[in-house]
Amino acid sequence: MSTTEYEKALRLGRGAYRASASRGKYPFLPALDEMTQQVDILTEESLGLVDIPLDQIVGTKTSGRKVSFAGNFMPLMPENSEFARKWENVYEYHMEQGVGDPIVAYEYLNRFYVLEGNKRVSVLKYVHADSIEGMVTRIIPQRSQERENRIYFEFLRFYKATHINYIFFTKEGSFEKLQEAVGRGPDEAWTDEDRTDFKSLYTRFTEIFDKKGGRSLPVTPGDALLFYLSLYPYRDLLDKSQSALEEDITRIWPEIAQLSEAPEKALVLEPTESAEGGSIFSRFFRTTSSKVLKVAFIHDKGAEESGWTYSHELGRMALDQIFGDKIHTESVFCRKESADISELLEEAIAAGNHVIFTTNQRFLGASLKAALEHPEVKILNCSVNQPYRAIRTYFGRLYEAKFLGGMIAGAMCENDKIAYMAQYPIYGSIANINAFTLGAKMTNPRARVYLHWNSQKGASLEKLLQDEHITLISDNDMIRPASESRQFGLYLQRDGNYMKLAAPIWNWGRFYEKIIRDLLQGSWDKTEEVRRHAAVSYWWGMSSGILDLIMSKNLPTGITALTNLVRRQIYTENFYPFYGEMTIQGGYTRGTAGKLLTPEEIITMDYLVSGVEGGIPPIEELTDEARELIEMQKGLLPVPAAGKSES
Repeated sequence: MSTTEYEKALRLGRGAYRASASRGKYPFLPALDEMTQQVDILTEESLGLVDIPLDQIVGTKTSGRKVSFAGNFMPLMPENSEFARKWENVYEYHMEQGVGDPIVAYEYLNRFYVLEGNKRVSVLKYVHADSIEGMVTRIIPQRSQERENRIYFEFLRFYKATHINYIFFTKEGSFEKLQEAVGRGPDEAWTDEDRTDFKSLYTRFTEIFDKKGGRSLPVTPGDALLFYLSLYPYRDLLDKSQSALEEDITRIWPEIAQLSEAPEKALVLEPTESAEGGSIFSRFFRTTSSKVLKVAFIHDKGAEESGWTYSHELGRMALDQIFGDKIHTESVFCRKESADISELLEEAIAAGNHVIFTTNQRFLGASLKAALEHPEVKILNCSVNQPYRAIRTYFGRLYEAKFLGGMIAGAMCENDKIAYMAQYPIYGSIANINAFTLGAKMTNPRARVYLHWNSQKGASLEKLLQDEHITLISDNDMIRPASESRQFGLYLQRDGNYMKLAAPIWNWGRFYEKIIRDLLQGSWDKTEEVRRHAAVSYWWGMSSGILDLIMSKNLPTGITALTNLVRRQIYTENFYPFYGEMTIQGGYTRGTAGKLLTPEEIITMDYLVSGVEGGIPPIEELTDEARELIEMQKGLLPVPAAGKSES
């Protein structure tokens, strides 16, 4: 009996050996001693008796036994060898007596390497056991800037609080997000009940993850579970049946499959001509009494208190004028809490809306969840460069208008100093600052842009203006309709008086018209860019007409003429703010002479150009709202509060 089992294990080992060798990979077990020869070790510590997940045992401690096993821990020695007899004896013992003494192993970067007990591990892997007990010594490397090292030190912090070693992630910040998901602080210890509950959920989730082929993805089960927990509250899941859990995972699986570092995304940079064709809603219209495309807009604030909402409302009203009785639009506003967005989405869907625009990036998580649960509804969120296929995102290349504003600011500043008020250090905002600064230095090489972050705790714009004697300010782009203040856009401030110079202006009606026309004509999925990519994000510029820069009559004629000249060049794509090599803070350079930065490089800028005074604030210095937006930017949606359902 045991001889037959060894022959089966040997075939598995030889198959793994051949597969690795054919791909040019090392075919034997890695030896930890060889791996760490060139590694700076900080310390070693004994963990005592540990329950070791077998799939995390990946090698041996020393090189003596490594060639006896293939990389999958299956044997390679011939059937008539002494090694084979010993393996068979271990198999028989485990089958009759159960697992014996603990193995002795070393843990390094949350992987385990066996010093004593290689055959026991091989046998248990062969019979698909889950774990084995072992006396473990942890080897801790020196801290470094490598991503794997940084994630490992986050794991050590998590392990200290939880004593859980079976979950791991590929993205930084994930362990803290998991703590948040289960209702614990970053260093808050778990109880035995916490560990039991989480182990149950993780085991059930992993079973479905493996069943759906998740091990072939470049993500861990932990990555997938954390994404799942970003959509569904943890406490609600503990009592969910396995069939209901599988339904959830099946629904969101296309998004899980895209959690890798480089998802297939399409940045649609310009409007395309709508292809004539049958409407994608034609079947719907044939089977119901509805003959009208219903469109909802969900805003975080009322139009009277938010210039941003007001600009989108103007776009909605433009739709009513353009399409008349072919569509019906409605506006919905959040009432009190940010979590209210999920209820509003469900209400808008229940009301029969076919298309929903959510106009704030904070609504991204709830929008994605609603889109996954209601694939029959088209949901678009006003953000950019998000890696989700269930929803589309949209924004404008505001940096083009900011460059023009910077040109005016450079020419008009009285002491070469300009204050720039920024909101959140998220996708796009850094490009806006850099474009503004490049524009200012184009008309005034001595210009310095002093950066103020509205979302930075303790920052004071008034103090900055006073300390640096600054009179020219780039403020909020839009004014609140109900506000008496005229502090928006670019202006000069003298003795309490304000002279308007310029301001960006949005024309969202241009974008919304295009999307609705595509839907009515059946062109939603027809363009080549959309067909070839899983995640679609619209990022239109000034040439599309969705944004522009308005200039004051107070400007000197020459400055107006120069700005209009460059604006026409941007419109016709003969001028690009981010062209060639740029000097950034610290004297380094970015970009290449004679080449444009790619759209992805512009969106994801994490540096400031030379001429900016100030920096990008660390996340711990930002408001909670800003931190939430940054987490979404990293692809880690904020998790619902533990015990609180959003559905």
